[in-house]
Amino acid sequence: MSASYVGRCPDCGGWNTLIEETVTTTSSTSTKSQPRQTVSGNQVRPQKMNAVTATRERRITTNLKELNRVLGGGVVPGSLILIGGDPGIGKSTLLLQVSGQLAAEHGTVLYVSGEESASQIKLRADRLGVANSGMYLYPETDMPAIQQAIDDMHPDFVVIDSVQTMNVPDMNSAIGSVSQIREVTSELMRIAKSQGITIFVVGHVTKEGSIAGPKMLEHMVDTVLYFEGDMHHTYRILRSVKNRFGSTNEIGIFEMRNDGLQEVANPSEIFLEERMQGATGSAVVVSMEGTRPILVEIQALITPTLFGNAKRTSSGIDRNKASLIMAVLEKRADVMLQNQDAYLKATGGVRLDEPAIDLAVAMAIVSSYRDVEIAATDAFVGEIGLTGEVRRVNRIEDRVKEAAKLGFKRIFVPRNNLHGWDVPTDIDVVGVTSVSEALQKVFGRRS
Repeated sequence: MSASYVGRCPDCGGWNTLIEETVTTTSSTSTKSQPRQTVSGNQVRPQKMNAVTATRERRITTNLKELNRVLGGGVVPGSLILIGGDPGIGKSTLLLQVSGQLAAEHGTVLYVSGEESASQIKLRADRLGVANSGMYLYPETDMPAIQQAIDDMHPDFVVIDSVQTMNVPDMNSAIGSVSQIREVTSELMRIAKSQGITIFVVGHVTKEGSIAGPKMLEHMVDTVLYFEGDMHHTYRILRSVKNRFGSTNEIGIFEMRNDGLQEVANPSEIFLEERMQGATGSAVVVSMEGTRPILVEIQALITPTLFGNAKRTSSGIDRNKASLIMAVLEKRADVMLQNQDAYLKATGGVRLDEPAIDLAVAMAIVSSYRDVEIAATDAFVGEIGLTGEVRRVNRIEDRVKEAAKLGFKRIFVPRNNLHGWDVPTDIDVVGVTSVSEALQKVFGRRS
């Protein structure tokens, strides 16, 4: 906020990002706030903790099991759900598909679009097979008109596509500005909580990949979902980054087809189906995405550097993590990488950031450096410390079962994870205490 025009924002450093807004002052006596009410209309009053009656929230399950998983079991009535993603990634397709099923089976749906006309939405609904579901379309951007339509219809579900196109006429600021988005979201939150209406909100993203508008937008809503993927490929990932009614970091995998989004029941097979046999620099890790174990191939390409400083490039893996693991390999395992360029990638478009991928990253790096392949039936799980030790990870039983289910014959895990659970008999579970021990068991002694 600045009292005068500034070409460059002093906070974020961006040029021409400040928008002029006229501040209107109102008398404090004329804008007396009303006491908050519950969905039943009762006034909220302070009460002791032991007097509060706590019941598990009701869930409405959709036909998309992947969406139910990401939401924590289904849609919670009266919740405000924000879905962000790149343009053209499939946000409107997903919500239109879900809206059709909810309108046909669970109640009245009002689909509010500020970007497309009713005829455009109808054409997409015909392609998705939900044109006869009974949902209501309302191409409007004026928030008072939308609120009036909600009061008249009393729908069970409302879709706002998108929040950046909605407008509050009383505010003297541009559509999509920070103050407009904040006011629109606040009004939608009031409607959801006071009337028990589930509201889905579409949010645009910036070039940096975050949802456009103030960070307060993500704090105000109940659930924040990111729809990710490459527009040049058919697979889409729906990722939960905030959920007041379930666990975060859950993901759902979809495939974009002509008739809409189709669920991918076993994403591990998708991520491994194009793995090349006999290739070096390839290792498989069993990563946990929320409560789901997923097998992902990690690829590494190690080549001698042509310049003074070695290059480190990664996709889907944190670059600092890759540099740290390479430093540990140099110091603790005598793998000289200081004059080698390193390129690392997590295949399938997934982003891996948990500590349990460290051992697989190290194995892929050494495999490429020594030009020795890793057995196609080997998988790896483990965190690597700075002293070269392989540290325990969580959910080891689920990881091992997932590897065994997909036909892997051997999995390397931290030795401290071998106790307290029943080890399956259809897979060889090898415990290791250090990265040097793991290298020796996988590659043998270097000739």
